[in-house]
Amino acid sequence: MQVTETLAEGLRREFEVKVPASELDDRLVSRLSEMQGEVRIKGFRPGKVPVNHLRRLFGKSAMAEIVQKLISDVARDTMSERGERAAQQPDFNLPEDEGEAEKVLQGKADLTYTMTYEILPEVVLGDFKSIKVERPVADVSDEEIETEMNRLAENVRSFSPKEGKSESGDRLVISYLGKLDGEPFEGGADDNATVQIGSGQFIPGFAEQLEGMAVGDEKTISVTFPEEYGAAHLAGKDATFDVAVKEVSSPDPIKIDDELATRVGVESLDQLRDAIRQQLQNQYGMATRQKVKRQILDQLDALHTFELPPKMVEQEFDNIWRQVTSELAQSNRSFEDEDTTEEAARADYHKIAERRVRLGLVLSEIGEKNSIEVTEEEVQRALSAQLRQFPGREKELVEYYRANPEAIASLRAPIYEEKVVDFLLELVNVTDKTVSREELMREDEDEATKAG
Repeated sequence: MQVTETLAEGLRREFEVKVPASELDDRLVSRLSEMQGEVRIKGFRPGKVPVNHLRRLFGKSAMAEIVQKLISDVARDTMSERGERAAQQPDFNLPEDEGEAEKVLQGKADLTYTMTYEILPEVVLGDFKSIKVERPVADVSDEEIETEMNRLAENVRSFSPKEGKSESGDRLVISYLGKLDGEPFEGGADDNATVQIGSGQFIPGFAEQLEGMAVGDEKTISVTFPEEYGAAHLAGKDATFDVAVKEVSSPDPIKIDDELATRVGVESLDQLRDAIRQQLQNQYGMATRQKVKRQILDQLDALHTFELPPKMVEQEFDNIWRQVTSELAQSNRSFEDEDTTEEAARADYHKIAERRVRLGLVLSEIGEKNSIEVTEEEVQRALSAQLRQFPGREKELVEYYRANPEAIASLRAPIYEEKVVDFLLELVNVTDKTVSREELMREDEDEATKAG
């Protein structure tokens, strides 16, 4: 067997591999000899089937297995001997001519193919102590707790039937029939819809036109669906709705008392306040964590410069681009609607892909150098959390994860990243800064997209 390097350019490696027919035949004979003691063929005693007979029956399938294993072994051994790690699975360019491939499987021709792969770059880690992080911290005020309690009371407040005309804040039960150009459209009818005037939870302009209507009143109202409306066939369209009012109820006064607490599942108002405070503290803590993490990733990105494996970048870009174009299609929007062009957007998202790959390699190197690992218990906890989001489909999802190692890897990756960030937080310079709730919760432009 000959393995000849034909290209070493940047991170790309290419080899020509030639396996003589004689070597393939020796491997086949060895495999068929093993099969003598495994197969059972009518007319032959166990272990006494002639190798030539086995060659006629199983020669091509056995050779296919041999070639497959040989290709995998050559790739592994080549990288091991050279001290290289492939960024992704190598590509193999095998004979495409059917006649030539047939001769190889029959052991009558040499196997010649090319193997290409990109190696992982050397990542020289920077000085983490040079990283300075400002940790924003917000305290939970009594006013915020009261605001949350009022919002909660508003959400669970009761309504009582009223006579006369409806007003802002009233809740109506209506039937309606929607029409486009005078014709009913799919999904545009309901016999018992609940609408609260002023809640902003229906099509813009719809509920406001119900104000002043009473039980038994009928009316045709006109609305324009938003341009970004979820149903593409309705987005931006003018429509009419034939409406009949069945019930009108007015909101009862809000009460902040122990009864409110019991209605939401706690024993007393004090316990409700404590629960809300804890919930807000957790929420603020998560926001603080994200902003600190973002600062660390930004500075890690600036601290490291090295060549990136092109295929890894393109694969990451493809994933991002697929998501971007899918979201645009679902919202019936274009790049022009986002004040950009497809060419400019591609350039921007390609930079984001490069950042993600670079940070992924840096975080991986940090974790490897410092023996940071994700335990099976941690993966199982993440899997359990994932299963809880899809009640009734647990068995289906378990089978999916069991059959797809890349799916398990997608559970492991964020855990690993968070553990590396925890490790870095022990090394970098962190200064706390008290901020307002608004500043803490404000999301930086493109923060969700650019985060590593």
